Amino acid sequence: MLKVILVVVGLILLTIGIVWLIDKFVPKKLKPILNLVLWALIFFLGYLTFMSVYGEIKFNKLKDERYVKVIDKLKDIRDAQLAHRTVKKSFSGNFDDLIKFIDTAQFTITQRRDSTIIDEELTRRFGGVETTKDIVIIDTIGTVPVRDSLFGADTRYKTMMNLPQGIGPAGAKFQLKAGKLDESGIAVFEAWVDKDVILHDQDKNLVNKEKEVMSVDGVRGSKLKVGSMEEAETGGNWPGNLSRD
Repeated sequence: MLKVILVVVGLILLTIGIVWLIDKFVPKKLKPILNLVLWALIFFLGYLTFMSVYGEIKFNKLKDERYVKVIDKLKDIRDAQLAHRTVKKSFSGNFDDLIKFIDTAQFTITQRRDSTIIDEELTRRFGGVETTKDIVIIDTIGTVPVRDSLFGADTRYKTMMNLPQGIGPAGAKFQLKAGKLDESGIAVFEAWVDKDVILHDQDKNLVNKEKEVMSVDGVRGSKLKVGSMEEAETGGNWPGNLSRD
C-alpha cells in the first residue's frame, strides 16, 4: 500500500507542477478549462490516497474482529483435545469422535495421600529389624463428566467444527488432524482454518498481504491454527492481544 500512496502523491505533486506551468506559459483563454481539469484530477488522486489508507484501516479492524471469534472456537477445540488426551492418552483426528467423547467420557477424580509401610526387603537385610519406607497412595474417589467440566450446560461444543456465524463462506469448517511424532511417539494434533476462508469477501491484495505476516504482533502465516503436527505444541499462532483471556 505504501508504494501506491507514494505513486499517488507523486502524481498529485506532478499535477500541481503542471498547473503552475500552465499558469505561467499557457494563453489566458485556455487556462480556466485546463486548470479546472487538472484540479479535478488532483482531488481525484487525493481521494484515491485517502481510500487506500482508510480501506486498509477498515480491513484490519474487521480482520481482528473475525480472528477473535475464530480463536474462541479454536480454544474450545484445544480444551476438548486436551481432555481427550488426559482420558485416552491420544488426540482425536475426527470432530464427530471428539464430540461423542465429550458427551460420554468421564474424568477420574483422584486423591493423593502419604503413607508409611514396612520395607520387607530392608527388614530382611537388617536381620529382622523392622524398617519402614514412605509411599504415595492415589485413591479414586469418583468421576465427573468431561462435558460438565469443560462446558457446563453450554452445548456449543456440538458445533465446534463450524466457523463462527457470519465468517467464511456458507458451510465453512475447521480442519483437524491428529497423530504422533515419528521420533518420540508423542501425541500431537492441529486444528486450523486458512485466512483465505476467514477473509473470503475482502480485497484479495490485502488478504494476500495478510497471509505473508510473520511479525510477533500478528497472526503468522497463511492460517489461524492451534496445535502442530510437527512438534509437541498445543498453543495457537495468534498474539496475546487477540485473546479474550
